[in-house]
Amino acid sequence: MKSYIVNPDTKELSTHDYDGQVNSIYSLFSSILIDSARELNHHVVHTDGYATDNQETPFFIGEKLFLGRALICGVEGFEEKDVSITEDELLELINYEVNDFYKSCLAALAKDKININKNFELTHKDEKIPLNFEWVIYTFNMADKRTQEYFLNKLDETIQHKQSVSDYFQYMAKRALEAAG
Repeated sequence: MKSYIVNPDTKELSTHDYDGQVNSIYSLFSSILIDSARELNHHVVHTDGYATDNQETPFFIGEKLFLGRALICGVEGFEEKDVSITEDELLELINYEVNDFYKSCLAALAKDKININKNFELTHKDEKIPLNFEWVIYTFNMADKRTQEYFLNKLDETIQHKQSVSDYFQYMAKRALEAAG
């Protein structure tokens, strides 16, 4: 089926004939553990499940962060099919510019071997809210410079004291939810 591969290292988008087989996934990612996101209408984006650990190159499709090479396939229900988005449309959505705040956060997550898409749940105002580590980075990226510096300094302290980066991100997610009201 017609698919695309995004290579953030070379900043290239190429057309790919994907057969949907596990060995094809392994050939592309050197692993069968993949993350799949449905950020594009009627499309699925597959990336390496170990991309954070391996410190793969980050990039965005829209506002969603991805790491390393990505395989983009069309999807209808649970069935993968040919992509329907054009190369030009996809190129408009891809952004290879990732700021230092994101890069610092990703480097810290790599040390603790945490996948940016790892889900966790917080309770806020008696409501259980599903979040992930990417959401925390995205949220604090929108903060002012001083808050970002605080976030990164405390993250560095967490690492230096050999405390859990995962616990720190969950703590900061809770603080962000409380600040939002």
